[in-house]
Amino acid sequence: MFTGIITAVGKISHVQPLEKGLRLTVEAPGLKLADVALGDSIAHGGVCLTVIAKKKGSYQVDVSRETLDCTVGLDAAGGEVNLEKAMRLSDFIGGHLVSGHVDGVGEVEKFEPIGESHELVIKAPKKLAKYIARKGSIVVDGVSLTTNKVKGRRFSINLIPHTVEVTTLKRLHPGARVNLEIDLIARYVERMLNPDAA
Repeated sequence: MFTGIITAVGKISHVQPLEKGLRLTVEAPGLKLADVALGDSIAHGGVCLTVIAKKKGSYQVDVSRETLDCTVGLDAAGGEVNLEKAMRLSDFIGGHLVSGHVDGVGEVEKFEPIGESHELVIKAPKKLAKYIARKGSIVVDGVSLTTNKVKGRRFSINLIPHTVEVTTLKRLHPGARVNLEIDLIARYVERMLNPDAA
């Protein structure tokens, strides 16, 4: 589990093709790796991946083909990713409970300064739109955010300067694709209301 509070921005320095996926080397000088063990989870742009090797300032993770097919931002060397180590049960939850399981990919329609902040408008996939509510929580590229407005498949978010400064969201532009994870509660409410749904 994660909280959606980004602790560092890493860089994918090397991409090695595997039979059914990719092995990534991630440079993360800003992430404290001393307490990270092999087998631990780290979220990369909202995607939970398992550390399989590490050395000072960097580590490796494997990404399955299935994960690559339903996410963005993990298939090219040189790309930057928001990073967050898995939370401990004793940790302060500064964002909201995040699983690290991306539900779909959205498209940025607007990213503009509004005073000191930025307005971000995203068009969600049709299958996810019903789970997004005004003043609800959503994860965008691993960042826990609060929706301001929702209309159909589109929702808007106000990004404060700090969030823009310390995450990869500063590089967004119209047409960019982003990983989305809906609030956990919405998933379980739907299942309770539709127990026979596939």
